[in-house]
Amino acid sequence: MDSKSPLRQTKSGESMMAVRNSNETPTRKVQLLDVEEIPEGKAKRVEIEGSRIAVTRINGEIYAVGDMCTHANYALSEGPVDTEELTIECWKHGAQFCLKTGEAISLPATRPIMAYQLEIIQTSVFIHLPEKGSA
Repeated sequence: MDSKSPLRQTKSGESMMAVRNSNETPTRKVQLLDVEEIPEGKAKRVEIEGSRIAVTRINGEIYAVGDMCTHANYALSEGPVDTEELTIECWKHGAQFCLKTGEAISLPATRPIMAYQLEIIQTSVFIHLPEKGSA
């Protein structure tokens, strides 16, 4: 893996996604999916503990972001994923978001979506969700 890859190897050989959120909100690890359940180059909606999350796999890297467009509350998982630019696009109005950071990178959206920290342990993908009451 190169130094720009969001996945890092731990000493025990597990892969761990680097933190993509700059805030220091306490999190807890929750099992999300098996790696093989995540589509390559397309988004899949997953609902976990009341949160809607869009998950995708691009060249072996896995990304998870909030599934609702901050412009008009449409599901991002229903829109296209750009595998070269690492973006997800709202199907309704075309707003694009960075899969690594959640940053809104095109209008009409101006507010970011949540980008989640992930860990891969063997074939299971775990997501770090904010502790209840801290979000």
